[in-house]
Amino acid sequence: MSPEELQSQLSALLTTWESECVEFKDANDNFSTSDIGKYFSALANEANLRGLASAWLVFGVDNKTRAIIGTAYRPEHARLHSLKHQIAQGTDPATSFREIHELATPSGRVVLFEIPAAPRGLPIAWQTHFYARAGESLTGLSIAKQDEIRAQGLADDWSAIVVKEAAPADLDPAALAKAREVFLARYRARLPETTIRAWDDATFLEQAKLTVRGGITRACLLLLGRDTATALLNPYVAELSWKLEGPERGYEHFHPPFLLTTSLLFQRIRPLRLSFLPPGQLIPVEVSKYDQRIVLEALHNCIAHQDYTRCERVLVVERVGELEFQNAGDFFDGAPDDYVRGTRSPRRYRNRLLAEAMMRLGMIDTMGFGIREVMWKGQASRYLPLPDFDLTEPDHVKLRLQGRFLDENYSRTLLAHADLPWPDVLALDIIQKGGSPDDDSVKDLRHRGLIEGRKPKLHVAADIAAATDTEAEYIRHRAFDDRYFCDLILDYLKTFKEGQRADFERLLDGKLSDLLNARQKQIKIRNLLQRLRREGKIRPNGKTRSATWILA
Repeated sequence: MSPEELQSQLSALLTTWESECVEFKDANDNFSTSDIGKYFSALANEANLRGLASAWLVFGVDNKTRAIIGTAYRPEHARLHSLKHQIAQGTDPATSFREIHELATPSGRVVLFEIPAAPRGLPIAWQTHFYARAGESLTGLSIAKQDEIRAQGLADDWSAIVVKEAAPADLDPAALAKAREVFLARYRARLPETTIRAWDDATFLEQAKLTVRGGITRACLLLLGRDTATALLNPYVAELSWKLEGPERGYEHFHPPFLLTTSLLFQRIRPLRLSFLPPGQLIPVEVSKYDQRIVLEALHNCIAHQDYTRCERVLVVERVGELEFQNAGDFFDGAPDDYVRGTRSPRRYRNRLLAEAMMRLGMIDTMGFGIREVMWKGQASRYLPLPDFDLTEPDHVKLRLQGRFLDENYSRTLLAHADLPWPDVLALDIIQKGGSPDDDSVKDLRHRGLIEGRKPKLHVAADIAAATDTEAEYIRHRAFDDRYFCDLILDYLKTFKEGQRADFERLLDGKLSDLLNARQKQIKIRNLLQRLRREGKIRPNGKTRSATWILA
């Protein structure tokens, strides 16, 4: 806002004076950040309940006389605006001021904190407590007000909308029976089996979070609806498509009930097996190219997180060496790496009712464990490369699942080191794919003898101690110790008295690692010569590439 707009806004707030969405404070530099957080929570929640875009917390106005008296609260610009980060750290879901405005008036400096209304369906907490206003007083957010805000989420949740034309006859009997069976297996420890079996269909669907006040929801039709019931979802698309690309081509479409048809889609994926030979063994280790649990976890996540308002299908593309899962909508909460490393649990879902129903039917979990524990660790337990997210296409998420070995040394390392810490597994996967993990990971892996080479040409080391018939191949790909090469150069000079760079290149030809290209081998030899020079063992006659080297 311009100074004129700010002055107009302040005048309007002073005229209406304090309400549940406006608070004035005579604040100095000692005003508690914790108290600001409480007011942030209260004012954001009250603005939501009153349908306002913003609430206001104003410093520099006397609360009794309504006069502008100025404030010395955080006079430094950078320190004042650092409050945004402090508030974001203490609120749940994490949010902060829309803007912090400073206005210089003849009576003193005024600071206006513009607080956005709480998102629909999500009350704002400060330090795990929800706050509200009762007149001019700060109080806890009542259960009734919490329910009122959370109920807004049903209207914003595409999957929670009741399809008025839908009837029990639109549900697939086999899917309904399967849903009862899964629900019973999951909840028999909490509820008596006789109670669950005694429920009629309406009661069961309500307990499974598939209906709202008896009405059949879109989530219910996706998971349990008959194929013919997809017409009730028009113009939205309820379709999973499998597509085969490569020398052979094919495709097939699958419709609700997704509780059953996701398994049918998995059966279309070719059931091939892979094998690799561990060091020192004659019997190869065999694994299925794709594991059913991992594939269904990825597919069910696509269903749960699909943005159905975009009217697109979920696509599974099978290529020679990979599966690619595609769904519409951006990655909804956080970043993929947060879940892979286990540092985050989801705070919200695009299709909340659908996610809850799929959790109750054993299709997904709602704490974010499926990405790391099922897909990533599942691939690692099968000695295969870890999956990769691709978020380069706007408003789409792609997940690639490898069905091939990229580097058998990676697979052998996982087989030989079953207790490898999870961060090390992630780092080894990055290296086998040609990337470079952080320096601490590289240092740790190198210390343990699990990687070789130098950035950016790192590679997973083979285990020569366990090798038998693979030793010769291993030696060709392992860099010899630099001291060995230095000794060769010194032996050459002791024999022939002098030598040029080209002589040493011929000497070491075939001995340097095959992972180095011609240019890198030249640099390697140059570095070896400089090392011997610094050690005082050789010296050059001349300063160019054609210089002659002799023993010092």
